[in-house]
Amino acid sequence: MPTWSEILAELNELQKGGVGPNAFDVVRRKYLANLYQVTGRNVILYATKWTAPGGIPPELLSITDEDVHGMMEVFHGLRGNSLDLVLHSPGGSAEATEALVSYLRSKFSDIRVVVPQAAMSAATMLACAANRVVMGKHSSLGPIDPQMFLNTPLGQKAVPAQAILDQFKKAQDECKDPALLASWLPMLSQYGPALLMECENALKLSHELVSKWLREYMFGGRADAKAKADAIAAALANHTFFRSHGRHISRDQATQLGGYGLVIENLETSQQLQDAVLSVFHATILTFSSTGAVKIIENHNGRAYVKIAGMVVVQQPAPTESVGSPQSEETGPPNVPPVQS
Repeated sequence: MPTWSEILAELNELQKGGVGPNAFDVVRRKYLANLYQVTGRNVILYATKWTAPGGIPPELLSITDEDVHGMMEVFHGLRGNSLDLVLHSPGGSAEATEALVSYLRSKFSDIRVVVPQAAMSAATMLACAANRVVMGKHSSLGPIDPQMFLNTPLGQKAVPAQAILDQFKKAQDECKDPALLASWLPMLSQYGPALLMECENALKLSHELVSKWLREYMFGGRADAKAKADAIAAALANHTFFRSHGRHISRDQATQLGGYGLVIENLETSQQLQDAVLSVFHATILTFSSTGAVKIIENHNGRAYVKIAGMVVVQQPAPTESVGSPQSEETGPPNVPPVQS
C-alpha cells in the first residue's frame, strides 16, 4: 500500500511533469478505479474536509439536501445493485440524511459503508442504512443524539437535545424552592416557544430512522430484527451514556452496541482491500490539504461533484477510452479540467 508520504511523492512527480493542479484528481481517481478493480462493486466516495483545522463554515462540511444533486451526478452511468460507499463525514441534517438514504436505496440493494477514519452523527445514521459497515482498527462511528442550535449571549451554540430536556427537568425540580428561581431564570429565558417539543421530536426522529433502516437493511429478514434495531438505535442516541456528541465509537464497541452490535466487517481481513481503501483515503486527504475542495462526491469512473468554498464543480470523464468499469456508460480519463456549474 502506498503510504501518505508515498502518495504525496507521486503527486509531486506528476506536478513536476506538467500535470499541475489536476494531479490531485488524477491520483485520487486512479485509486478509486483501483478499489473498483479489487471489489468489482460500484464505488462512491463521500468525504469532507472536517478533520483538518480551519474556519470552514459547518454547512459546507455537513450532510445537506444539496448532496442529493451530487449523488445524482455520480450515479449516472453506474450499473448493478451493489455499492461501496467510502464515507468520511462529521454528519449533518437527519432530514437530509433520510433523503440521501431514500435515493441510495432506490438505486442499490446491497450497500457497504466503508469508514476509513470516522463517520459521526448523521453520517453514523447513514452507515446504519447499509447492509454492513467496513471498519479498521482506527475507524470510528459516533453518537446520533440530535443537536439543537441555540442563540445564546455567547453566540450560537450546538446543545444536545437530551441535555436541554434534562436541564429543564432539573429546573422544574429545583424551582420548587423559591430561593433558587432567580438563579434559573437567565438560563430558562433561552428556551423559545416549542423548543422542548422540538427536542423530543428530534430525539424520536433520529431513533425512528436508525431503527427503521437497521430493521429493513442490516437485519432484514431476521426474526429478532426489531429487537436488535431498537436496542442499537437507543444505545447510539443515549446522550446520558456518551456525555458528549463528539465521542468516538470504536469498531469493537460498534460490534456490541445495545447488546447486539452492528454488522461489521474488519478492514484488515483483506490486505488488498485495506490497501485500496486507505490509498483512496490518503489521496482524498491530500486533495483537501492542498486544494480549495471541502467536499468530494465521486465515483470510480471519475465523475465528480466537488464543493469548493463558494462554488460547485462538476467533473466528468472525457469521451475517450475509460480506465473505469464496464458498468459505466461514461468513458475517458479522469484528469479533465473542472467545469463550473
